Amino acid sequence: MGSYQLIREKKGTNDARLRWDPQQQQGGDVTIQGETKNLLSPRIEVITSESTKDNDLELSFQKFVASPTTSPLSTLPKSSGDHIGGHHFRRSNKNGGSNGRLLSLDIFRGITVALMIFVEYAGGLYPAINHSPWDGITLADFVMPFFLFIVGVSLALAYKNLPCRLTATGKAMHRALKLLILGLFLQGGYFHGIKNLTYGVDVERIRWMGILQRIAISFLLAAMCEIWLKGDNKVTSGQSLLKRYHQQWAMAIMVTALYLSLFYGLYVPDWEYQIPMDISSAEAKIFAVKCGVRGDTGPACNAVGMIDRKILGIQHLYTRAIYGRSKECSVNSPNYGPLPLDAPSWCQAPFDPEGLLSSLMAIVTCFIGLHYGHIIVHFKDHKVRIQQWLIPSSCLVLLGVICDCLGMHVNKVLYSFSYMCVTAGAAGFLFTAVYMMVDVWGYRHWTTVLKWMGTNALLIYILVSCNILPVILQGFYWRRPDNNILTMIGIGPKK
Repeated sequence: MGSYQLIREKKGTNDARLRWDPQQQQGGDVTIQGETKNLLSPRIEVITSESTKDNDLELSFQKFVASPTTSPLSTLPKSSGDHIGGHHFRRSNKNGGSNGRLLSLDIFRGITVALMIFVEYAGGLYPAINHSPWDGITLADFVMPFFLFIVGVSLALAYKNLPCRLTATGKAMHRALKLLILGLFLQGGYFHGIKNLTYGVDVERIRWMGILQRIAISFLLAAMCEIWLKGDNKVTSGQSLLKRYHQQWAMAIMVTALYLSLFYGLYVPDWEYQIPMDISSAEAKIFAVKCGVRGDTGPACNAVGMIDRKILGIQHLYTRAIYGRSKECSVNSPNYGPLPLDAPSWCQAPFDPEGLLSSLMAIVTCFIGLHYGHIIVHFKDHKVRIQQWLIPSSCLVLLGVICDCLGMHVNKVLYSFSYMCVTAGAAGFLFTAVYMMVDVWGYRHWTTVLKWMGTNALLIYILVSCNILPVILQGFYWRRPDNNILTMIGIGPKK
């Protein structure tokens, strides 16, 4: 087979011609200004010309690569490469997958989804893996921070090349709004759960916050910072990486300082609530809770709950508070159960585990994920990436343990500073381990299911964790609503 030559005909102009040379026998060679490229090599980049006045070169070259007998590159999408100096270069994907996705990130997301499903259904049988009633950490308490960490990593990869900041800002706001609306629909009380075929929610008692709402808020702020707050200096080391994104780190420090100052500085007065929450009920019983303190980390008098009661309204909070499983509030602790005879007055009070103040530290988890994503963008060597990940992961876990020992306890419901450090560091360790196994050592034969779960995480969460699938299944019954598929397979006893 011969070769093609790109010849510049007039000096100082853009006119060029593509010439066939039958004397050259190197298959698929193209010579451009004296440099030969082989189009049949799997790592050779697709080349297009600079814009010419009459487009002769572009038309001639397109006819060549369009031939089915020339090169496999003719099937590649034009959008899969980078534009440099007027030429189009095809990126070789060393991480696997033709769409440029980082496989280890999908696997990590899939592991988190699998963990979510496991603790959702096994937590009731094994309380040790269920959410901690208050202080402390269990397996279930890692799920939310892992998702937030993944959001940060994904943002860094998605926004590494921005053609238009305003367009990216609009799309980010649109996505956040969709997550907020979806969260209100799924977790606002519209669906009444298993064993209840009714639906609908009173707007006066709708739950405003939730898991998807928290992810939406964290995503939006992290996205805005990634779009607008980053430098343009060249990254060659960990120090230069911090310098390039110093504005984002300043934002993360400000958010952390705001959380700590409000949590430990706000005065929490006495408050009261009534059971049932329906204000029209004549049988409502009023409970008074004595506080009058600052910086309290207990269930009754912390600033997280006080801010939610003042801003959102106590009628809009999660009614089945997690501390209802504590020893003070349940004879079956660590499970829900009847109240002890000496139960404190706050045991039946609503409390939202995804509240406003606690969401500030959730945002910081997203910023940490951003940093790990920046390492992927700016460092290509596996060893350097792993080193840059392990150092902050170790520091975060160590800092969290020290804070817990000094009295700033690890607490998922309050999303304490120590909890953020421990879980973000653990996410960094797990992500590094998955990256080494999948992208460095190439162990991918076991990843098919996890990859599918990772790429469909939101769908699985909606169907499984939000009980949408059980609600749909129980809608098909035989003669009586309790004769449905769920009761046949043992989910929920018959009435």
